[in-house]
Amino acid sequence: MSAPISIRPAGLADLDAVAALFDAYRQFYAQAPDRARATAFIQARMQAGESVILLAERVPPAGPAESVGFCQLYPSFCSVEAAPIFVLYDLFVAPEARRSGLGAALLRAAEAQARQGRRVRMDLTTAHDNHTAQRLYESLGWVHDTVFRTYTRRVAG
Repeated sequence: MSAPISIRPAGLADLDAVAALFDAYRQFYAQAPDRARATAFIQARMQAGESVILLAERVPPAGPAESVGFCQLYPSFCSVEAAPIFVLYDLFVAPEARRSGLGAALLRAAEAQARQGRRVRMDLTTAHDNHTAQRLYESLGWVHDTVFRTYTRRVAG
């Protein structure tokens, strides 16, 4: 990527750009394209202040910025540590921006956001077969949890 990258917190003015990336992220995880649903979901999170979204943009010397990635952090708590944490639920880099270091830059920006917000840690999950992401996380000091097993249970249609 030749143009510099900027990573900053997204706001409502960035809704369309974030929703487009979020829709692509959902498609990466085998969901049908649904831009309206993606927009409504992101807009609701932004308006309610329920997440922190970091937006990565390629900033050419002339012309408008191009949104090329994002990550979404959900504020939560760790009862055992009795402290606030972030759940890094979404991380996505547009295909044309992959292998440029942008994923690592987004993770570092998320960590800075966590420090600024006095979060004691960040948690994330990824697909068992997403080895590229796993290598990235581990290269940045994320530790694979071998103590706890994660379960989920669907409660609605």
